[in-house]
Formats: sequence, C-alpha cells, structure tokens
Amino acid sequence: MGDIDIRHPHSLPMPRARAALEEAVQRLSEKFDVKYAWDGDAVDFSRSGLDGRIQLAADELHLTAKLGFLLSAMKGPIESEVRRVLAERFTT
Repeated sequence: MGDIDIRHPHSLPMPRARAALEEAVQRLSEKFDVKYAWDGDAVDFSRSGLDGRIQLAADELHLTAKLGFLLSAMKGPIESEVRRVLAERFTT
C-alpha cells in the first residue's frame, strides 16, 4: 500500500489559509471524487481506497493519506496533482 506525506509551508494568515485550503480540497474532491469534512483546523477526507487528513497550522499544512491497493499504483500522479494544487493556493 502507498502512503502520502506532504508538508507544505505557507505564510498566509490563518483565515486566508483556511479559505485557500477549502478551495484546494474542493478542487481535489472534484478531481478524485473524495468526501471531506472539517474538524477544527483539519480536514478529513476519504473515498474507496483512500483515507487522509490535512492539518492546517500557522506556517504549514501537513497532508497524510493512506492509499489502498488499486490507488497505490497511481501514487505518483496523485501526489503530483496534490502538490500542484497546494502550490497554486498557498504561497511560501
């Protein structure tokens, strides 16, 4: 199975960082058909073969995800798309 662990620094104030994360999660949700829910300053997300969490902090966000057998074969493209979307929404 594949695991994804991404730490992405940012310099946005927390309200803007939260809004940027919401936009990023919405986009990734549409692209990968995932369901998500906020839990404080974290977002939990899942779909068949995928479970993860994005924790938002004052200077970075930390994404962790566990990929099931089928999705682990697509780990590279999934991780690349996540990094691309985060880079679009967050400045360092």
